[in-house]
Amino acid sequence: MSNENLKLSRQGCFRLYTAARLLIQVYQPWFAQLGITYTQYLVLMVLWEQDGLPLNAISRRLYLESNTLTPLIKRMEAMKMVVRKKNKDDARQTIVTLTEHGRALQQQAAVIPDCMTSVLRERGMSDEEFIAMIPTLDHLIEALSDKKSEA
Repeated sequence: MSNENLKLSRQGCFRLYTAARLLIQVYQPWFAQLGITYTQYLVLMVLWEQDGLPLNAISRRLYLESNTLTPLIKRMEAMKMVVRKKNKDDARQTIVTLTEHGRALQQQAAVIPDCMTSVLRERGMSDEEFIAMIPTLDHLIEALSDKKSEA
């Protein structure tokens, strides 16, 4: 009794999971040089765009639950990348701000997107192919999320 729908070759989720895992592996050497993880890189990118954000705004932007993000931010604070402070207008809210070290990492990380593009080109993927996937992935994220993107 074979169910065609259960074949791995028919699973889009497998392709997305594998592509994400392999992309993060390619990023890893650059992150190792900076002493950060992929998820820390995502938090830093959000704060490089707009520093001094409430924790819940970072959480919404990255589609991460606060119970995932809070320990990550605490580790980043211990590594002197960010500081957390209570909002003076609303003590229930935690504001996350970059430190000098966190801001300096932006300069060091600036080469990563171009390096990644070069790797993809070397492995046979054109810029156009990669860019063409973004709207479809954004649509999938929106369809699967009950949160609205702030991007």
